[in-house]
Amino acid sequence: MESDATFGPAPPPNPLAGARPRTGPVGARDAGDPFGDPSRRETRLRNARRRVGSAAAAVAALVAKFFAAIKGLLLLLPKLKVLTTAGTAFVSVAAYSLFFGWTFALGIVVLLFVHEMGHVIQLRREGIKASAPTFIPFFGAFIAAKSLGDNAVAEARVGLAGPVLGTLGAAVALAIGEVAGSDFFRALAYLGFFLNLFNLLPVVPLDGGRAMAAMAPWMWFVGLGAVIALTLIVPNPFLLLIALLTALETWRRWKARKTRSLEQAAYYRVSPRSRLLIGSVYIGLIVVLALGMAQAHILYSAGHSFSHL
Repeated sequence: MESDATFGPAPPPNPLAGARPRTGPVGARDAGDPFGDPSRRETRLRNARRRVGSAAAAVAALVAKFFAAIKGLLLLLPKLKVLTTAGTAFVSVAAYSLFFGWTFALGIVVLLFVHEMGHVIQLRREGIKASAPTFIPFFGAFIAAKSLGDNAVAEARVGLAGPVLGTLGAAVALAIGEVAGSDFFRALAYLGFFLNLFNLLPVVPLDGGRAMAAMAPWMWFVGLGAVIALTLIVPNPFLLLIALLTALETWRRWKARKTRSLEQAAYYRVSPRSRLLIGSVYIGLIVVLALGMAQAHILYSAGHSFSHL
């Protein structure tokens, strides 16, 4: 048998056989550089751009949703104000019901609402936006506004508008009580007259103090002394709180007046005619309210409760 095989030592392997051509810098791939291949580097850059673009789109979507939510809340604000008024009114009715019964408590809240709407109406006539009334059990109600007017005369008008409309509301209750022979409405009218008269105390932040801003600011100290004396004679946590608020507000306003700035001087500059008109309304309200209380007064028992009426 013939064979083509030859015997002898095997030839050394060719080091270049099967080797891939190098396209990058010498030693780049050997050093483990992942960007040595240009095609791989471009792929990674494209992927990075996609990720950045996706993140930016997600952020933009979140921002758009945020502003859409803010816009929705702004559109709901009027409804939220109504809900605040209704909710605090309901809480006040529930609180007053513990002492007066729910029907009389409802009447109290209605009279307070009428009083506060007097302020709201006058503020809007002065060109000032005002919130709907917010009720605080056993403290009445309040409204929020950026200011009470450009000067002391406007502040007095806003302050007296509440007792004016509140007096009319109490007078309507008294008229119903007289026509129907109802002690319930007479008692409700009496309380309405009393609350409006109390608000005419010459102290800030009560309505009487607003009137004094245009009439005689020094009366704030007379009113403060009266509130402190009343608190000492009839110790009461509510009177004590009113006395503290009155003292703080009186000090703040009197300190501002003592600066004698042009702004303060312009604010409290009141013509004799305006002072006379405001004084006439103020004193007239006191007289009408005192007469209304005398007319509506009824004897009541059951531990000072109106729930039996």
